[in-house]
Amino acid sequence: MTGDSRLNRQRRERELAEVTDGRVVDLLVIGLGITGAGVALDAATRGLSVVAIDAHDLAFGTSRWSSKLAHGGLRYLAKGRVGIAHESAVERGVLMTRTAPHLTRAVPWLVPDFVDDPRHAGALTYAGFVGGDLLRRVAHTPGSLLPRPRRIGMSEAMIHAPGLRRSGLRGATLGWDSQLTDDARLVVAVARTSAAHGARVLTRTRALEATGDGARVRDELTGSAYDIRARAVINATGVWADQLAPGISLRPSRGTHLVVRSEAVGAANCVVNAPVPGHFGRFVFTLPQLDGRTYIGLTDEAVDGPVPDEPTPTQGEVDFLLATVNAVLDRAITTDDVIGAYAGLRPLIEADGATADLSREHAVLVAPDGMVTVVGGKLTTYRRMAQDAVDRVVRERHLGGGPCITARTPLVGAASRDELARIDAPSRLIRRYGAEAPLLLTDPGRLAMISDEVPTIPAEFDFALSHEGALDVDDLLDRRTRVGLVAADRAAALRTAQESLAAYGTD
Repeated sequence: MTGDSRLNRQRRERELAEVTDGRVVDLLVIGLGITGAGVALDAATRGLSVVAIDAHDLAFGTSRWSSKLAHGGLRYLAKGRVGIAHESAVERGVLMTRTAPHLTRAVPWLVPDFVDDPRHAGALTYAGFVGGDLLRRVAHTPGSLLPRPRRIGMSEAMIHAPGLRRSGLRGATLGWDSQLTDDARLVVAVARTSAAHGARVLTRTRALEATGDGARVRDELTGSAYDIRARAVINATGVWADQLAPGISLRPSRGTHLVVRSEAVGAANCVVNAPVPGHFGRFVFTLPQLDGRTYIGLTDEAVDGPVPDEPTPTQGEVDFLLATVNAVLDRAITTDDVIGAYAGLRPLIEADGATADLSREHAVLVAPDGMVTVVGGKLTTYRRMAQDAVDRVVRERHLGGGPCITARTPLVGAASRDELARIDAPSRLIRRYGAEAPLLLTDPGRLAMISDEVPTIPAEFDFALSHEGALDVDDLLDRRTRVGLVAADRAAALRTAQESLAAYGTD
């Protein structure tokens, strides 16, 4: 990667002026969640001229509200959907071994087995994990990275998850999968990598209307409207896709997570699964995170009516998550333990049945005017979604360019795990910034934690402004660092974020 990956206000202003001067670019991408960022990277690495825009910020929508996993599709395997499970396993391996080792880690998955559970439940769970391990081998992900599943006894289960309910615990099934440091950070890394390959990445640039030949856009910072002309357009706006392509039929579903301090669930460093009664193969799980937090998720509820910019959890979802996870914990979590919550909308393709059963597979659709829309899918398979969309638009719009190379294109900050282990920087920063972590250590006055409960350092805000395209406080707190998931932590960090903005010349 030889180009400049830095995204900032100055670059945005310069490149917005360039692409609205009447020139025609090869591809306009609308939407900068993980799918749109992936499309921009795929097209730019093929040698196409690319502009990628978003009405808000990088990872503003669904892509920051996931479970923060790059998983191997075990749930889909349980439902007999081998194709999407295999695709998930392959793409998980790509992320872990080639494109983003710094943003992924192997995490143990524990499914407890209690004496009051059906006798066959443990055997079926273990069989599912064995099937998932077979997919891991087919995908050529080494066992040294994701160990084989096994059955463990009560004592070992308690070591992995001290907060488990001891009463009636027989043991557990222990498997392995991949966890992202953070979904929004993955989007930022993909977008920056596309910029390093020549893509122009423009946030706060809203598509007012679009066709297969370009779009009328508005700069949300100034209110000025412009035209961007393109040989091809890809609509990657997720749950908002039908606003630009009215013929598309989506059925969004809401997935809600709770945020607790990790001590509330026993400070487990594994994913603890609690089965949803009456739904074989469906679980509520605890997800350990950096910075002493654990997420508990997730729900799957149909959404009717207009799609909000930022969906909110319902009390019913909070109650469901607490009741389900408490069945496997020794100490019940109460609403007093919940320090935050978030909800995201999945852009599911319309079909009959409950949203939990709708397809997570993606679709690439072409409108009569030539605009291509990519919709559906899931976070783990974003790279393949992008490849399919760019393949289609190259064919439909007769664009040039080479073959897809993103399966072997490292993202900014990527390095081998051995190389990452040798970097002289705090492990927390290496997990968030990879090989770029030392860039945050140049000013000793910017390295102190904001507070005991907010280990974010001011240098992270500075880097977000100079390298990661952040433009305001919300970008800093809610997407680049995720401090904003907890209201009290956000309040503690607000002044520091504002000071960083002022020092950078943006207030």
